[in-house]
Amino acid sequence: MVEIKTDASLEAMREAGRLVAQALTAARETASVGVSLLELDRAARSVLDEAGAGSPFLDYHPSWAPIPFPAVICASVNDAIVHGIPDGYRLRDGDLVSLDCGAIRDGWVGDSAVSFTVGRARPEDLRLIATAEEALEAGIAAAVVGNRIGDIAHAVGRVCRTAGYGIPDGFGGHGVGRSMHEDPGVPNEGRPGRGMPLRHGMVLAIEPMVIGGGTDGHRTAGDGWTVRTLDGSRASHAEHTVAITDDGPRILTAL
Repeated sequence: MVEIKTDASLEAMREAGRLVAQALTAARETASVGVSLLELDRAARSVLDEAGAGSPFLDYHPSWAPIPFPAVICASVNDAIVHGIPDGYRLRDGDLVSLDCGAIRDGWVGDSAVSFTVGRARPEDLRLIATAEEALEAGIAAAVVGNRIGDIAHAVGRVCRTAGYGIPDGFGGHGVGRSMHEDPGVPNEGRPGRGMPLRHGMVLAIEPMVIGGGTDGHRTAGDGWTVRTLDGSRASHAEHTVAITDDGPRILTAL
């Protein structure tokens, strides 16, 4: 069931989204060569704690996961696509890092992700990151009243495929509201004009993921959470929580 949010609810979700943006900014500013992923998690956690906000990631335990998620961010490095658990790994020169973060404020959830490099960036990594961001922009531009879910999926997938990258099958965006994952699902590839019509008050997490090697295969690591590329190539992830409104898409997780 898709919940249509009121304008007052959208304002409340904007506050949650702003905290997500601040937490991601704090984590990204902490990232440098030699810094551990746990330190990035602590930086994001301090933002949420100071605001009295909760985390939809911390202790999240879907049926397929062997343990509850132990952090407030997902930190996925190099060939990790999503769901990386922050640990003692210390960032190295040239690493590609994808951070995903959520916040709960007054019962509403925000969800966003960003990718970046640490130290000296490889040109191919910068192109990979830029493509994920371009795909996100295309998906947001398609998130207008009168379009359908398939229009967002098609816009995202077209950018990724045109660049020659893979799209991890089975992963995509989702509705957001009182919980982190709501209906409808938002695929990262699809046919335009298909799927649920977009209405004022719908809120979606649009999140392109791209695989540098051009294949779509992935595997789950031994921790039961981290999703890695099957070919060992690097991946990038970008995400915003977006409200569908009569005035056009509104990014709720913008800084």
